[in-house]
Amino acid sequence: MSRFSLRTMAEIGVMVAVALVLNFFRLFQMPQGGSVSLEMLPIFIVALRWGTLPGIIAGALFGVAQLFFGASIYYPLQVILDYPLAFALLGLAGAFPRRPLLGITIGTVGRFLAHVISGVAFFAEYAPEGTNVWVYSLGYNLTYIVPELLLCGIAVYFLAKRPGFYARVTGRQYE
Repeated sequence: MSRFSLRTMAEIGVMVAVALVLNFFRLFQMPQGGSVSLEMLPIFIVALRWGTLPGIIAGALFGVAQLFFGASIYYPLQVILDYPLAFALLGLAGAFPRRPLLGITIGTVGRFLAHVISGVAFFAEYAPEGTNVWVYSLGYNLTYIVPELLLCGIAVYFLAKRPGFYARVTGRQYE
């Protein structure tokens, strides 16, 4: 990680910590996992300010950190899909720094797909009898991902208008 500035690395660490704190302030919690909070917002901020790779690293670190604070662990591959991989995909927002709403939508879709695949592979038993497991997993995960996307979208919309938000894009750390 020597190619990142100290400021970038510090911001990644702080934002992962902020994401962990925001994870505890949930609007609602789903019965088999998933919740609505602003936990994705700090990861999006890192990705939009510093780029895709720092965003992916921040998301993956957040996913790993969640494992120590009450994650639902059932299978080794499920842990990877639902935590480090799902949250690392939020870093894809960094590919669209000047179109933040597009970026966070793409990052959220990446996270959503990781959770859907996990749902199909590991939580099919929860689908009501006669319900296609893909339809069940898509529906279940949409119930918390869409509200979380909307909350983060509103927050990012206002934050991205602030001077100095795009430190990496402009090449200046302070505007």
